[in-house]
This record gives sequence, structure tokens and C-alpha cells, in this order.
Amino acid sequence: MGKATGFMEFEPRERGYRPPEERVKHYNEFVVPLSEKQLSRQGARCMDCGIPYCHSGCPVNNIIPDWNDLVFRGKHREAIEVLHSTNNFPEFTGRICPAPCQEACTLNIEDQPVTIKTIECAIIDKAWEQGWVKPQLPEHKSGKKVAVIGAGPAGMAAAQQLARAGHDVTLFEKNAKIGGLLRYGIPDFKMEKHLIDRRHVQMEQEGVTIRTNTHIGVDITKDELMKEFDAIVLSGGSEAPRDLPVPGREHDGVHFAMDFLTQQNRRVSGEDLGDVEEISAKDKNVVVIGGGDTGSDCVGTSFRQGATSVTQLEIMPEPPEKENKALTWPDWPMKMRTSTSHDEGAVRDFAITTKNFIDAKGAVNGMQTVRVDWEKGEDGRMNMVEVEGSAENLQADLVLLAMGFVHPTHEGMLENLSVDLDERGNVKADTEDYKTSVDKIFAAGDMRRGQSLVVWAIREGRQCARAVDEFLMGSTELPR
Repeated sequence: MGKATGFMEFEPRERGYRPPEERVKHYNEFVVPLSEKQLSRQGARCMDCGIPYCHSGCPVNNIIPDWNDLVFRGKHREAIEVLHSTNNFPEFTGRICPAPCQEACTLNIEDQPVTIKTIECAIIDKAWEQGWVKPQLPEHKSGKKVAVIGAGPAGMAAAQQLARAGHDVTLFEKNAKIGGLLRYGIPDFKMEKHLIDRRHVQMEQEGVTIRTNTHIGVDITKDELMKEFDAIVLSGGSEAPRDLPVPGREHDGVHFAMDFLTQQNRRVSGEDLGDVEEISAKDKNVVVIGGGDTGSDCVGTSFRQGATSVTQLEIMPEPPEKENKALTWPDWPMKMRTSTSHDEGAVRDFAITTKNFIDAKGAVNGMQTVRVDWEKGEDGRMNMVEVEGSAENLQADLVLLAMGFVHPTHEGMLENLSVDLDERGNVKADTEDYKTSVDKIFAAGDMRRGQSLVVWAIREGRQCARAVDEFLMGSTELPR
């Protein structure tokens, strides 16, 4: 694949970024793409490795060497056909996927992986630019009706695949627009929302009926749903955030990260915020609790809102700058990862936990923290132990809790449908048939597997669509 000696001739090169002092002034994407020549050279670096571990590293099993080779040869139209065969929305993953495929790349043994994510994004962006992305209409209609509830990436992928299989699909979304966390959680500077809008148009052209501002269990009852549709897909995501029940949690200025991010995304799009308390980082000392991607998004958003300072805290120890490849490759390694938002000026601290929030007249103005060590107990589990004498106070006018999600919202739809839950509180279903405990109801994405990556949501949406198609028709030609 690629050029036989390409990996020896060309250095890996990722897309560039606009300087931090420039990009924090707006909410637009700030990536600087590679030129056609540069992109071809990156495709040329894909070596004939024998076993392409990138396939298994990628949750949707993208056929990466094939489209790398096509990009190297300048055959971009053929490349998008190969890419679309496994991934409905590569413009999403090409922007916000952490690229486990690159970690699995054989060249990553020498810390020089093929820049797969950069190439993927370039393929789909060129395809849209050239008008190669067209609606895919079914040859025949099945006469079957399917409801997909929740229009995040899992629901969008499932709905699109089922429509292409010939079913009459209605995609329900409780918010004003589709996209789920892509729309309301991921900041615009990481992924602009017109990318979702054009997929919305494409899906409607393919026959998907999209009903926004429709809350299942409130606007439509279980009985109505079960009577009207031959199959139902639950793809509502994992929405219950992990809280921090320490003294002072009730003070003004302590908020869940998603409330903060959703508000800003709605401001950027011109969407009405509704009757909610507005949250702003302007002229405030912001502390973000949680060291993951959501925390990073809070960091970048806070800087753009005009925060005085931003500190991000993580309860786990600081990971190593470089992993031990002999122990980790081709699996996803634990190592220090620095996002573009961190480069904009954030202070990061590790192995630290919050004891309480300090208030001034009912509003948070600080917090007490303590250092922690992690020690293995007699049962083999790692236990958190506070470091004596390490308590200190941090100034904080706004605290954002970005510690992940525990499970989907149980109240309302899930209670109404009476589907079984697993031990973690997710909808119980396996990855063979995606069936829940209730006949003709299926589940996919974060609502089934728990909080995860966008690329996993797309995979589950596609696989669930195949299972539904087989359930309705007795056989299926949809890919897994």
C-alpha cells in the first residue's frame, strides 16, 4: 500500500493550527489543512505492513490502507467511496476522534504513525467540496416503519442505514436540532455545526423523517409508539452526569460541564437558551474538575468567553509523557495527552481531589483541595489515600464538573418503555442482535454501552441497523 519506501522518504505531518492568540477570539474551526502534495506524501507513508492493525484499532473498521493508497495516487473520488463504505460521517470522526487507529499503526512502534485522521478528514472535505456526496436512495421500499429515538451520531447512523435499506424511518429528537453531543456538547471551534446540518439535509433526501422538539414519553406515549412502528431503536445517549457531593456543592457558580457547553453552543447557533440561569466564564477564575475531553472543551470555551484564569484538575496521577510500546502497542495507551485547548494557557494538576467549595454570600469563590496517592489494597484494587498536610485553597469563581456520565436518563422514556437495565444502569442489550428485553425494541450507542467515543456510536448505529433490518426482513445486506 502507498509507496513501498514512502515511510522512509517522508516524515509524518499533521494538519496545522492557527496560533492560540488568534483562535481564542472566535468559535470557528482553526485547523490549517495540508496541501494536495503534502497529503499525497502522507498517504504514501502507509507501508505494506502485512497485518494492518489500524483496521482493528478503528471501531468502525475503516479500510485505512486502501484509502491511504488512493490518496497517494490522487484518486480522491475512489477514496471517499471506500471511506463511506464503513463510516457514515467521516467529517465528524476526522475532526473529533482521538484516532486509536494511529496508535495501532505499525509505524507507531517508532512514534511515526501514518497521519490517518488528517487524511480521513481531507478525503471527506474534498468530497463535499466537489459535490461527490450524494443521497443514496433505496431501490425498493420494504413497507416497514422504524422509529429511531435520539439523533446523536448513533441514531443518525442507524436511521441513515435503515432508510437506505428501504424502510420508512422516523428519527425523533427532543432538542431543537439533531446531532446530540456533536451539536450541544462539542464546541464549534472543534467542529462547526453546518457539518451536521448538511447531513440532516442528505438524510431527509434519503427518506428519513426527522422530528425535532419531540420528547418520547412526554409528547408521544409508549402505546402510540408500539402501535405505529414495526421496530424501535433507542439511541438517546448517556446523559446523567457524575456529580461531586461535597460540602458547598449547592453554591451558585458550581455547574455541570454540559450545562455550560450546551449554553455556549446555543449562543453560537442563535438558538434560544430558554428559561435557564446563564453561565459565563468572563472575568472569572475557572476551575474544571475532570481531565478528559469534556474538561478540555470547557477549558477552550472558558478562554473564548474571557476567563481570567483556567485550571483543570484530575483525580488520577499524571500519566507518562511516553508509553512503553512493548507493553501497549497496538492497544490504546495511557499517556499524557495535550489538546489544543490546553495550549491556550490552562494550568493542569493531577492526583488531586476536592474536599469542599468555599462560598461568599452563597456564591462559590474558592475550593479546598488535597493531594492523593493511589495504593493497591489487599483485594488488588487501587485505593485513594489523602496525602497528610497537602490541603490547600484554590480561588474559583466558576467550577465546572466534567467527570463523565454514569448512565442514560432513566426517568421518562426508559421507565415508560420498561426495558431492562444492566448493572451500570445502561439499557441491556448485546452486540449481536442489539435487542432489549422488550420485543421489537433495540438499543445502540452510549445508551447501551455507556459513555464512549463518537466513532463507537457510529459503529453501534450501523450494526444495530443491520440487526433491525434482519429482524424485519429475515435477512440483510447491510454491513456490520
